[in-house]
Amino acid sequence: MVGIVVVSHNAKLAEGIKEMAEMMANGVQIAVAGGLDNGIMGTSYEKISKAVEFVCGRDGAVVIMDMGSAIMTTELVLENLKDDEVKMADCPLLEGTMRAAVVAASGASLAEVVAAAEETRGQKKLS
Repeated sequence: MVGIVVVSHNAKLAEGIKEMAEMMANGVQIAVAGGLDNGIMGTSYEKISKAVEFVCGRDGAVVIMDMGSAIMTTELVLENLKDDEVKMADCPLLEGTMRAAVVAASGASLAEVVAAAEETRGQKKLS
């Protein structure tokens, strides 16, 4: 099953999104890389790297980030990892994670999980 990594500048935000996604998609490996040590806001290369290693099994992993340095740091982690089975998804953090988790729980491929997460871009909430 495809694993998911949630990267945010805020540890509480990342943990909350993980908690929601786990409620919707039982059995999906979800790890977070939120904030810096001691509760400081920011992004950590080490936390992202460890989270990717934790969830990336034979089916791969999708990393979903909030913004700015979370994106840049994730790009650096993946560049150094050199693993084709780990992909970043360009999507809203909450909606993309929820959709990715539900689709991953169905046994979808890495490409299908990334596509599902990215389909949440521009999703209207009101008609």
